[in-house]
Amino acid sequence: MTDNQDYCLRATSKCQDIRAFVATSRNLADTAAKIHQTTPVATAALGRLLTAAAIMGLMTGNDENSLTISIKGDGVLGGVLAVSDGLGRVRGYVHYPQAEVPLKADGKLDVGSAIGAGQLSIAVDIGLKEPYVGKVDLVSGEIAEDLAHYFAVSEQTPSVICLGVLVDKDHSVKQAGGVFLQLLPGYLEDTLNNLEKHIADFPPLSRLLDEGKTPEDIMEILLAPFGYDITQKSPIEFYCNCDKQRVERALVSLGKDELSKILTEQGKAEIICHFCNTAYNFNADDLGEIIKNA
Repeated sequence: MTDNQDYCLRATSKCQDIRAFVATSRNLADTAAKIHQTTPVATAALGRLLTAAAIMGLMTGNDENSLTISIKGDGVLGGVLAVSDGLGRVRGYVHYPQAEVPLKADGKLDVGSAIGAGQLSIAVDIGLKEPYVGKVDLVSGEIAEDLAHYFAVSEQTPSVICLGVLVDKDHSVKQAGGVFLQLLPGYLEDTLNNLEKHIADFPPLSRLLDEGKTPEDIMEILLAPFGYDITQKSPIEFYCNCDKQRVERALVSLGKDELSKILTEQGKAEIICHFCNTAYNFNADDLGEIIKNA
């Protein structure tokens, strides 16, 4: 793991009743922003969701698992989607990457208004016939609050979630990261009360990152009063698993009639990956071979 690589720390309190994840994700958020040419508010929304998905992918505990977070709102962004695996690799996109909204009164990006009212859904695929899917209504559109609401309603897990993306003047991502703090089954009421008091004055995550705080520093701020052990340090990254073979399979799923129509009317096909904007081109010979083997 290189010095400037994004990564996520996992820790558990000494009493085994709190678990915490702290990630730095500037590189993956900036990569996504460059790929999709997002406006600042779209960069913030996408960066937050990608960071959350990377952390939650690691939380599944299995390299082969897949997790999809989808937010659909009535705001100008339309929706945001992120897909991750158990290795901390994540990809995603925003429906309308060029959309903009006015800044808040305090000068901050208004992600909540850009997303609007709608629904958040999470699908976890652990290799069974059907993935587990949970859905909740959005409470703010700010993403962190919506995810905390999801855990409270769908999994009955009290959670504190912070997601921060600091966009620079040149629209690049200056800092990005995430914090997940959760109470584990069997926690004592005193633990809950002490945790609530402790995090009441927790500074904005983006400010801590901009001050140069590392995930190790932030973990110390969060869990020092409780004692803790860091149990895992995992790289996280923007990674798309598309390739030409996968795209060919997608074309095959259209059926011979539709493929023949494309061949007759256009003589070629270009498929662009939603996640990484890679273009895959198929000429007439390619289409003819796909039709023959469909």
